[in-house]
Amino acid sequence: MIEVLVVEDHAVVRSGLVTLLSKELGIRIVGEAADGAAAPAEAERLRPDVVLLDIDLPVMDGIAVAAALTGQLPDCRTLMLTALDRPGHLGRALAAGVSGYLLKSATLAETADAIRRIGAGGRLIDPRMHDHRAGEPTPLTNRESEVLRLTATGSHARDIAAELFLSVGTVRNRLSSAAGKLHARTLVDAVRIAEHHGWL
Repeated sequence: MIEVLVVEDHAVVRSGLVTLLSKELGIRIVGEAADGAAAPAEAERLRPDVVLLDIDLPVMDGIAVAAALTGQLPDCRTLMLTALDRPGHLGRALAAGVSGYLLKSATLAETADAIRRIGAGGRLIDPRMHDHRAGEPTPLTNRESEVLRLTATGSHARDIAAELFLSVGTVRNRLSSAAGKLHARTLVDAVRIAEHHGWL
């Protein structure tokens, strides 16, 4: 029997997964969590074989949760179940130690099969991934990513400078450098390109 912890912030989706997977042969749902902060504590308490995990979670994202679980419970395996089909997200998830990456367009049978495969020690990457260049390294430095991420939220250079205790000139230089590395004509383009690759 493969014991599973389901981590999903949308209550209806989480409830549906729990109900449907509970009917699958060889799978037992032992718990659920609604955000990234609760997941490691629940996994520590329940010691599941597999954690079924969304990437886009409140408080702490699924990739950070997976990395924490890899260090905290090395025998616990993680399966990402996500709508995010960008190669950058896949690469970051694999680097965090996940055993599987499945898109939410998967059927119930495919999801159950993925849980069984991962519970048995296997690995799985959804064949629907558009681009398997997983792990394509970001050309951006951490500082460039940081200012670009804040730009994506609508912050202006002056706001970013105040938040990061930098000069406006330094922020503009970092944004300009990021745009250049991404071959973007505008900052909007730079944000779009970086988000597409999962670099933000």
